[in-house]
Amino acid sequence: MNNSLSLVPNAIQQITPLLGRILIAMVFVPAGFMKITGFAGTAGYMASKGLPMVNVLLVLTIIIELGGGLMVLLGWRASEAALIIFLFLIPVSIVFHGFWGMEDAGGVQMRMFMKNVGIMGGLLVIAGLGSGPFSLGGNNNKTE
Repeated sequence: MNNSLSLVPNAIQQITPLLGRILIAMVFVPAGFMKITGFAGTAGYMASKGLPMVNVLLVLTIIIELGGGLMVLLGWRASEAALIIFLFLIPVSIVFHGFWGMEDAGGVQMRMFMKNVGIMGGLLVIAGLGSGPFSLGGNNNKTE
């Protein structure tokens, strides 16, 4: 971590990367697992959006969400995993939450899209700064 004068105590600077990784992983790990247990239903939903090769895309989605989410959680190659999940969220957000091209009663899709944008911001922080001290990647802090 940066040794400059800060209003945030060192103990908080040490633990917050772990807490951030846990919170980001809480989005993707359960989502990936639910896609395994509900494979047919998810594949049908994806097909309804006009996606090609649904089974292949769904397996890749599970790998990215479950595998990438676990990598972020554990801090093992978290920067790479976070970048991959970030890139994955770009087309996902456009295809599934493209509120500008659909009837959006109550702005639900806009909120879902903006939620993804916020998550993408957190992923970029992990991709850019590393996993932090409490991780399998060690103190993978890219600023040192």
